Amino acid sequence: MLYLQFSKIIFRSLYIPQRINIRKMPLEEKKKEQENFGENLPEVQEENTGEEQTSLPFDIPDFATLLKKQGYALAGRHSAVKTCLWLRKAMNDEGFCYKSKFYGVQSHRCLQMTPTLMCNQRCLFCWRPTEVPVPAPGEWDFPEKIVEESIACQRKLITGFGGSPNALRERWLEGNQPNNVAISLSGEPTFYPYLPELIEEYEKRGFTTFLVTNGTVPSMLAKVNPSQLYMSLDAPDLETYLRICQPKSPALWDRINESLDIMKDKSSRTVIRTTLVKGENIFNPEGYAEMIKKASPDFVEIKAYMHLGFSRLRLERSAMPSHEEVLEFSKELAKHLGYEIADESEISRVVLLSKDGRKSPVKKK
Repeated sequence: MLYLQFSKIIFRSLYIPQRINIRKMPLEEKKKEQENFGENLPEVQEENTGEEQTSLPFDIPDFATLLKKQGYALAGRHSAVKTCLWLRKAMNDEGFCYKSKFYGVQSHRCLQMTPTLMCNQRCLFCWRPTEVPVPAPGEWDFPEKIVEESIACQRKLITGFGGSPNALRERWLEGNQPNNVAISLSGEPTFYPYLPELIEEYEKRGFTTFLVTNGTVPSMLAKVNPSQLYMSLDAPDLETYLRICQPKSPALWDRINESLDIMKDKSSRTVIRTTLVKGENIFNPEGYAEMIKKASPDFVEIKAYMHLGFSRLRLERSAMPSHEEVLEFSKELAKHLGYEIADESEISRVVLLSKDGRKSPVKKK
């Protein structure tokens, strides 16, 4: 088993041969890349190059193999798709994700993807292998290619449900026509320089678009307008942020605060999402409230850390708060924020807050 081996990780390359032809970005398009990243582009390229070796308690031949073992499908040179537990449950008529309860998303028609696997944080609670460095792509794939390939990957990943006696055939047929994309799978999506165009490309195909960002690239955040924009806020102060999110630079905290200010003027529906980790960041609801007020989001999601994936190498199982603890903290936060509890999902240990205590389904533009 992968998790039971013990040795040094050997990092080779993210990229593997593809069976389809992918257009290379024309040289003039490099200007677009620099424009969208601004000062972040050189920083991203510098931080994600080289063949760094990282100590982990198991052996991985290369990053692409790791992703495949975890159930990812690679879409092009730097994007990935993966089905979640709730998609599989929905196919088998075993329930729906809390996003269905809160926002009306059909779990079996939700495509979970990322346009880049790079990230500038190494959050303790992240289930992804944040210890593994990911190189910046030499060329970026175009949005239309990513959309086409991600849909093809999703269909391939759910193929087995078509012949499963436990799956509802109607759901499988619907699942082959996904209508919501969650751009949040792995890495930080705002590193992709064509993110606004990617969102538009999905929406042209009838998708609602959910974008989840860590808020460290405010220049890109200002340009995107998905159906619903999430920003993670997992600390009420700089000291906690440095400990729990382990950013590449303390300066990212200032960018997060800048992004909060940008959020309040967005035309998209907005959500602040906080992951609670017992013993790490479940305190100072007043501090969280003051920061959240800057963004004035439509909703606030307070969710428990789940002891899954690579986070098990960093945190104990006891770091998972109970739903009762999440609910108690949410009530305190709501009091300081002036919001009300709109809904909750005990099985997912998540509470939804809104300004008026109401919720509504996400709508296509």
